[in-house]
Parts: sequence; C-alpha cells; structure tokens
Amino acid sequence: MAELSVIRLGRSRYGPVWELQKRLQAERMASLEGGPASPDRLLLVEHEPVYTWGRRAKPEHLGPGPDALARLGADVFEVERGGDVTFHGPGQLVAYPIIHLGGARCGKDLHRYMRALEQICIAVCESYGVQAGREPGLTGVWVGSGKIAALGTRVSRWVTLHGLALNVTDEPQAWFAHVTPCGIKGRGVASLQTELGQAPSMEEVEARLTRAFCDELGFVPSQPEAGAATNPFSL
Repeated sequence: MAELSVIRLGRSRYGPVWELQKRLQAERMASLEGGPASPDRLLLVEHEPVYTWGRRAKPEHLGPGPDALARLGADVFEVERGGDVTFHGPGQLVAYPIIHLGGARCGKDLHRYMRALEQICIAVCESYGVQAGREPGLTGVWVGSGKIAALGTRVSRWVTLHGLALNVTDEPQAWFAHVTPCGIKGRGVASLQTELGQAPSMEEVEARLTRAFCDELGFVPSQPEAGAATNPFSL
C-alpha cells in the first residue's frame, strides 16, 4: 500500500490552507513527471469561519451575498472546486487529500473517489454508532436529522485538491442558516453532537477519519514529515 503523510494543521484560516493545498498539489504533480519526490498527503484542519463556493454556484444560494456574509465575521472565497456554497468553521473537521488517484484503491475514477470519500464519513459516523448514508442524486452524507458531511473536489492530472467536511459539533449550524448549503433547499444540517447528545473530541475524530481514509483508499500512514509538527505551512 502507498504511504500517506498526515498533516494536522490545527485551527487555521482558509486562505493560507488553500494556498498550501495548491502548492502541494503542484509539487505532487511535478513528482510524477520526474521532479523532486513529493508524497501523498492528507491535511486535517478546523477552519476559522469561512464561506466558500464553486464557480457554478447560484447567487441566490449565497443568501445576503458575499459582502454581507463577510460582515458576519467570516472569510469568503470563490474557489475552483465543484459544488455550491458551503461553510467551514469551528466544530467541523475538514480533510484535504492531496493524493495521486493512480496509487489509490479507487484508481483514476473520479466517481469512485467521491463515493470513497462518502464512505469514509459513513465509517466515522458508524464508529460512533450513528447510522449514516447517501441520498439518491445528492453528494454527501446524511443522518436522520440532516446532512452531516459535505464533499467537493478538483482533480488535475489525477492529483486531488479540496476534499470533505464533517460536522462534529453543533456550532456550524447557525452559520449554515445564512446560506443554502450545497444548493439544497429544505434540508437540515446535522452533526455528531446532534446525533450523540455530546460532541466527541476533534482529536479523536481526526484519528478515526485517518484510519477510515487509509482503509478505504488503500494507504498506510507514514512517519510525520520533518517540520510538520512545528510549522506545517513550511512543508
């Protein structure tokens, strides 16, 4: 199995993490063409409040609009992933795989990769005794009270960018209320706290998601990269 470098970024604003993703993706692509070695990586982060949306997002799904959303205290970004508007913030675990799909169990198949990301979130929920699943025609993961995980990705030369977000606490729900999450009307937003009555620790959820990611996509965690613990943005 391929090795996976897991990088924990802690609590971070979106902008620097987005730039880090793009740089690591470029390095991973270059390594496949004879450039310096660059490993497959999984970035784990809990963002400061931010709204992001893809280029095909409908303006009405942004609620009062980007300027008004920014006045709420959130950063706002239009990004290159697929999908509509979503929120990332405290109480939510976001995972950004920067991996070459040719070395993953799903292979160079974007549909299989997206279903694998969903299955990873389902596995984490089920590890807590929370029944989760898919909804026909929709991307993401759902529980009885609403959507608990959202997905969005972009692939260049079969190296991935962006990823998944799993709601751990109820804190993101008030932020989601200002927009139409993922462009889906009339459906609620859930979290592990909603389903369990209390939230597990973020560190524990990170560990379970990492394990599920490796099991589903055929990776094995590698030793931490030099410098990752002290300043992961210097990688």
